[in-house]
Amino acid sequence: MKAIVVTDQAAGTAGMTLVERPEPQAAINDVVVQVHASGFVPTEMAWPSTWTDRLDRDRTPSIPGHELAGVVTALGYGTTGLSVGQRVFGLTDWTRDGTLAEYVAVEARNLAPLPGDVDFTVGASLPISGLTAWQGLFEHGRLQAGQSVLVHGAAGAVGSMTTQLAREAGAYIIGTGRAADRQTVFDFGGQEFVDLENDALEDVGEVDLVFDVIGGDIGRRSAGLVRAGGTLVSIVGPPEARPADGLAIDFVVESDRAQLSEIAQRVRDGRLRTNIGQVATLDDAIAALNPTERRKGKTIIRVRP
Repeated sequence: MKAIVVTDQAAGTAGMTLVERPEPQAAINDVVVQVHASGFVPTEMAWPSTWTDRLDRDRTPSIPGHELAGVVTALGYGTTGLSVGQRVFGLTDWTRDGTLAEYVAVEARNLAPLPGDVDFTVGASLPISGLTAWQGLFEHGRLQAGQSVLVHGAAGAVGSMTTQLAREAGAYIIGTGRAADRQTVFDFGGQEFVDLENDALEDVGEVDLVFDVIGGDIGRRSAGLVRAGGTLVSIVGPPEARPADGLAIDFVVESDRAQLSEIAQRVRDGRLRTNIGQVATLDDAIAALNPTERRKGKTIIRVRP
C-alpha cells in the first residue's frame, strides 16, 4: 500500500516521504480499514507517540495521522460491533501507525459507524476536533445552559466545533482570534469577538468557562477571567496559571463511540458544520501538509478517490 512515513523529528512535516508499505494485519479486537479520507494535526510532529511506542522504544519509520473515515475490510480475532464492508470513522491509537495510508489497523472500539449520507471527507474532519470540543465542554468543563464561554482560536478546527456545540447547549460565546477571523467566528455562532492582536483580552470580564487552545501568555491571562466556581480547560498542556477560585484542567482527547455518533448525528441534522480547508490527494499530501501560508480550516487528505 501507499503510505506517508516520517523518520526525523527535527525535520517535522518537511521530512515526510511517500513510500510503499505492507498492508497492516488485524490483531485481536482490531479491524483493518481501507482509508478513504484522513485528517492530520500538524502538532503530531512534536508528540512523543509519533516517534516511540508505549515502552519508549523508537518506532520509526512511522505513519502519522489519527483521524480517518473509510470502510472495514477485515476483522481481527474476537472483534465485535463492526462488520466487513461497514462505513466507519474515528480516532486511532496514538502509538500505532496512523491514517495517512491506504489501509490502517485500528481497535474496533475507537470507531463508530459513519452514516451513508455523511461524506468520507467530512467524516475524517470530525474525530479530533469534535471529540476535543465535546469532552472539553461537557466532561471537563461541565458546561450548563446560560453560562458564558471564552473560546480561544474560535475560527480553527477545534474552536469552531467548540463554538457550535456550546452555542447549541445554550451558552453565550466569546470567540478570539486574529482580525481576519472575526466573520468566521460569527458565522460559527460566536456572539462577541476579541482580536488578540489589537483588543484587550481583560475587557472580556468574567466568564464561566475558558476553552484554551493557545496556552502561553494568553492562557495565563485567561485564568484571571474565570469567575468563582468556573473552569479553565486547556488542550495544550497544564495551564501555567490557575483561576483564583475555580478549576484548571488539561486533557488529552480520547475516542468514544457514543460521542462520535452524537457528533455525526448533529452533522446530519445541520446543527454542526465541520471546518474543512484544503482537500488533497495522498500523492499531493506532503505539499498540502507543508503550506507556505496560513490556511483556514482543517486539511483533509482524500486517500481513495
